[in-house]
Amino acid sequence: MTMPTIANLDTGTFTEWAGFLDGIPVFADAQGFIRVIEKNERRFDIHNGILCAKPAFDGKSLLSGGEDGKICRTSADGSSEILYQTATRWMDKIATGPDGAVACGSGRKGAIILSSGEVREIEVERSIEGLAFAPKGMRLAIARYDGVELLWVNTKNPNQFLEWKGAHTGVMFSPDGKYVVSLMQENALHGWRLGDNKHMRMSGYPAKVASTSWSYKGRWLATSGAPAAILWPFAGKDGPMGKTPKELGGMGKTMVTRVCCHPSADMLAIGYENGMIMAVRIDDGKIVSLRRDGQGAISTLNWDRSGARLAFGSEDGEAGIIEIS
Repeated sequence: MTMPTIANLDTGTFTEWAGFLDGIPVFADAQGFIRVIEKNERRFDIHNGILCAKPAFDGKSLLSGGEDGKICRTSADGSSEILYQTATRWMDKIATGPDGAVACGSGRKGAIILSSGEVREIEVERSIEGLAFAPKGMRLAIARYDGVELLWVNTKNPNQFLEWKGAHTGVMFSPDGKYVVSLMQENALHGWRLGDNKHMRMSGYPAKVASTSWSYKGRWLATSGAPAAILWPFAGKDGPMGKTPKELGGMGKTMVTRVCCHPSADMLAIGYENGMIMAVRIDDGKIVSLRRDGQGAISTLNWDRSGARLAFGSEDGEAGIIEIS
């Protein structure tokens, strides 16, 4: 890897999402703007404040939720449509799934929006804290207090509840769909093996885990929440049970705030609370500096599909694109 080049951008506020749509750099900020960087910068006023954003499964559009109660789909050409809207609450949880499906939530209520435009309202017993679609099949995981609820979107099968006491603040499926992992308020992760609902407890973090990323073959789950990236092994039928995680990219006491695994290599981009960004090889821990420290903590990191460019953003509005050759 040669020295990276950086194209800088100032969003002027918290960067909610930075990444690529159809290969074009796109940035979404907390004030409600989505910026498209193609030759010149174009800025589109989408929301009255963006609270969450996720790319569609096909990588061609960005789904976002805002303080205005809207769920919007925005393409790289700036065209945008409102998929769902409520006048009574913010939209601060979102997930994108197969076949263009989108799930959103706020409080105890939410909705699943299908590609046909059909909207299915959902309501759970406790506040929705996280949403995730399974990689295959229309199954949705909902993180809430005392566990994770699993529901099938297109069948009448009863919901399945994965119980574990405590506050669950986020949720994800493993790429092979065999595991569900939740983020917890108590500086830990908790997992279930869906074949037998066996528990997996991943603890010992000094801070709450806010960022997770699966390696490209699903062998590792990289996480923030410590002064190094913590990687849990998921190869084999037992996942991380009884295994010790890797610690990569430690920079003294500087906390890791974002992690993003490379799309085609066992490599990891790590963002830190001081604005620094590193690339780390998973096998041997070799580190390459991608960006020196900045003004704010890194809030978002995403590779393009080729793995040659990395988009980043910070809590203080610093953002940009790092090209790696």
